[in-house]
Amino acid sequence: MGIATVTAVTAFGVASWHANAAPSPGPGTAAAEQARVSDPDPGPEPATGVGRDALTSGEVDRARELAVTPELAAGAEDVTGAKGPEYLSADVLADGGGRRAELYYYDYKTDKLVKQVVDLKAGKLAESYSAAGMQRPASEREVATALDMLLADPLAAELKNAYQKATGKQFAGKDGLTVKAHVYKARPADTGAADCGKHRCLQLVVETADGLFIDVNDIIIDLSGRTVARLK
Repeated sequence: MGIATVTAVTAFGVASWHANAAPSPGPGTAAAEQARVSDPDPGPEPATGVGRDALTSGEVDRARELAVTPELAAGAEDVTGAKGPEYLSADVLADGGGRRAELYYYDYKTDKLVKQVVDLKAGKLAESYSAAGMQRPASEREVATALDMLLADPLAAELKNAYQKATGKQFAGKDGLTVKAHVYKARPADTGAADCGKHRCLQLVVETADGLFIDVNDIIIDLSGRTVARLK
């Protein structure tokens, strides 16, 4: 009798579990069709970051104001030849010294990389460095300038021919192209771009709107010397 009772209770428990586990009947599948919540709006960007947070746009603007001193603004030149250094990039300086930023510029007048360390909390330029022969990734304006220099040079014919070969279409201008660049440093065997490294030189990476890459690897644009050359 005891065994029968246990068996009955067990059977009842299993039946109850199955009943509870089964989907409850209802008008449709409301539980399965719960509304999906999209990513919430992050809201406005904070004015300042904290610790090692990336610099906010406001911090970058403020850092650039502090970094370009009157002396640097008057004595340096950017990629267009205008007064002031060419801005390259800004990053938070993770040195545990508060909210500080390091900004990089290129001075085309002296062919030097300039690094300015700004203390955002104190609102002042903290450190300044410059060195020849050092390079950082190109700015968008440097890339655009290099492309314009190439298109104005007789070697543009090589870009146009490569474009036609890749796409089967006549080159109709730079609209629709996506252009990036590598900073180029001369190798010992280079004769067409021997000053690159001392000068600021770019090697373009050109992509069409269809995702095709145009081979112009042998063409080097010397932004410092304002020349375009083919590697030999």
